[in-house]
Amino acid sequence: MNNYYKFFRFLFRKIFAGFYRWQVIGSEHIPKEGPVILCSNHISNWDPPLVGSGIERQLHFMAKEELFHVPVVSFLIKQFGALPVKRGQADRAAIRATLKLLEEGKVFGIFPEGHRSKTGDLGTAMNGAAMFALKSQAAVVPVAIIGPYRLFRPIKIVYGQPLDLSRFRESKPTAEIMRDTTEYIMQSIKELIERHQE
Repeated sequence: MNNYYKFFRFLFRKIFAGFYRWQVIGSEHIPKEGPVILCSNHISNWDPPLVGSGIERQLHFMAKEELFHVPVVSFLIKQFGALPVKRGQADRAAIRATLKLLEEGKVFGIFPEGHRSKTGDLGTAMNGAAMFALKSQAAVVPVAIIGPYRLFRPIKIVYGQPLDLSRFRESKPTAEIMRDTTEYIMQSIKELIERHQE
């Protein structure tokens, strides 16, 4: 973890504590070492720094490729460990880079829905998170962001316990297995949201 990441994590923690009265629940569920995939619902552009600020390990995310062509932004997101991805298509290079990151024992964050929810409700998920989970031996942790983001109103970030995916991993990752894995991940996120909503 480099000094840029540490500084901005410290800064975001101050912002979330001061302006959003954030509550961090379950961060002890994040394995202290080894590959981890954090699967979260997605309600705001603030979500990536929120998910990363609640844990002690460095979090890596995919970022749209266009951002890597903006000089200052490109430098910063590279320091944050972001991976470039081409939107709207199967980006094989991004998939390989993510699997390599997990092989190296790092923490990767993904929003299975693929885009922000306009209503705040869980939407239909794509199979990306399930694919990475089944092609790696990473611990998969469901994450719930309970908002909305409103100044001086509490926002919660809840990290669940790692999921037991053994029954999915013992078979070849067919389309049906990936779909079932995706549904299991999303159901786990939904249960976290329902359990911790006021």
